[in-house]
Amino acid sequence: MSLTTDLPCDALLFDLDGVLIDSTAAILRIWQEWADSHGVDMQEIERVAHGLRSEETIRLVAPHLDAKVEAELFMQRELLDSVGVVAFEGALPLVSTLPEGAWAVVTSAREELVKIRMPIAGLPVPRMLVTADDVKEGKPSPEPYLAGAKKVGVAPERCLVVEDAPAGIQAAKAAGMRVVAVASTHSHDVLEMNGADMVLDKISDLRVQPGTGNWRLTASRGMD
Repeated sequence: MSLTTDLPCDALLFDLDGVLIDSTAAILRIWQEWADSHGVDMQEIERVAHGLRSEETIRLVAPHLDAKVEAELFMQRELLDSVGVVAFEGALPLVSTLPEGAWAVVTSAREELVKIRMPIAGLPVPRMLVTADDVKEGKPSPEPYLAGAKKVGVAPERCLVVEDAPAGIQAAKAAGMRVVAVASTHSHDVLEMNGADMVLDKISDLRVQPGTGNWRLTASRGMD
């Protein structure tokens, strides 16, 4: 088990699905429809999809298809189906207390979808947002999180990432960032194996207070 209890930072970069919002029901429903229509094994999709853009998932599970075309069609299905999308307990109080300019969302989802699902879940769309539309390579490439650091104007090593998937942890670590992982979609062991500096059961376990010394914030494990 990770023993780290305090992580100083100047900004937090949040993954979206599995961290701030739970859209599992909608995502699995849409992937199942897509899998059935293309004769693709749904178990293989579930094995690789977490944290990846839909285009990259399609490229892995169905290399014979045109991934760009299929991803666009998949996106249109997502825009029409947000049934069951909710915020995780503790997500709204957490982001509501963060200083202006001290957080961003870095997600593998498309911007249009983020701007639909966050309000549905009762969360504010952040002023600083990095989506699949903003990068050439998705997670586990470090590009998304490096783009997030640039958005908030903070050096990568002074950013703290909150993730739930191995691909996201790998992306953050490759960008030179520390990671708090939330065990919403993967086990503690898997998250620690991929390099998480702290692993929590749920996002409501994360506490963020004013930092000390020359740090803006300090993130820690909740004790209640």
